[in-house]
Amino acid sequence: MRRREFIAILGGAAAAWPLTTHAQPADRIRRIGVLMAHPENDPEYQSYLGAFRQELAERGWKEGRNVKIDSRWGALDDSETRERSARDLLALKPDLLLTQNTPPTASMLHLTRTITVVFVVVTDPIGSGFAKSLASPGGNATGFTIMEPSMGGKWLELLKEIAPQVRRVAFLFNPATAPYVDVYLNPFKAAAAALGLEGITAPVHDEAEFETIFASQASTRIPA
Repeated sequence: MRRREFIAILGGAAAAWPLTTHAQPADRIRRIGVLMAHPENDPEYQSYLGAFRQELAERGWKEGRNVKIDSRWGALDDSETRERSARDLLALKPDLLLTQNTPPTASMLHLTRTITVVFVVVTDPIGSGFAKSLASPGGNATGFTIMEPSMGGKWLELLKEIAPQVRRVAFLFNPATAPYVDVYLNPFKAAAAALGLEGITAPVHDEAEFETIFASQASTRIPA
C-alpha cells in the first residue's frame, strides 16, 4: 500500500473517534492503544503512526493535553508477541483501540468485545468475523477494508494480458498472516480455469520456502 493511502486511512480512523467524547471534562486524558503489525524500527510505519498523531492533533486531540497514545509493535508473524502486546494494551484501560492488519485485529477482538476497536488494512472484515456487514458492522469493531475479493481474478487477467504465453501461475501466500486467503483464492482459481491456465496454490511460511517453491515450479515440465 502506498504511504499516502495508508495515511488517509489512519486519518479516517482519527475521524472515527466518537463525537461524544468532546463533551467530556477538559481535564480528562483519553487513552488510545495502537497495535501495529510491523517492527518498531520500520521507518515507513513509524511515519504512518506519526500521521495518525498529526491528524488527531488537527482535530483537537493533542498528546499530553487530552490524549495519550500507547503503541505496541511487531504483532504480525509472532502469535505470542501479538497476544502479549494486545493484553499489555488492554491492561492500560484504553478508551479506544486502533489495530493494523488482520492478525492483530483478530487478537484484540478475541480479548475484548467492549472497547471500541478501529481496524485498518484489513482484507476481509466480514469473513474474519470482525463485522456483520459493511453497512452495519455491529459489535465493538469498525474500520476500513482495502481490497475487493474479485481482485484475485483480476490479478490473473492482468498477468495474462501482459504475458500471453503464461500457462501456469502459482499463488503464493503465508497462511499465518493471511487467514482470509480463500477470499482471493476462489476468484483466482475461477479465473485460471476461464483463461485455460494451471492455477497452483503455494503456501509459503517464511522466506526460506520461497527458494523451494521457485525451484519446484521451475523443474515442472509444462505439457506441449
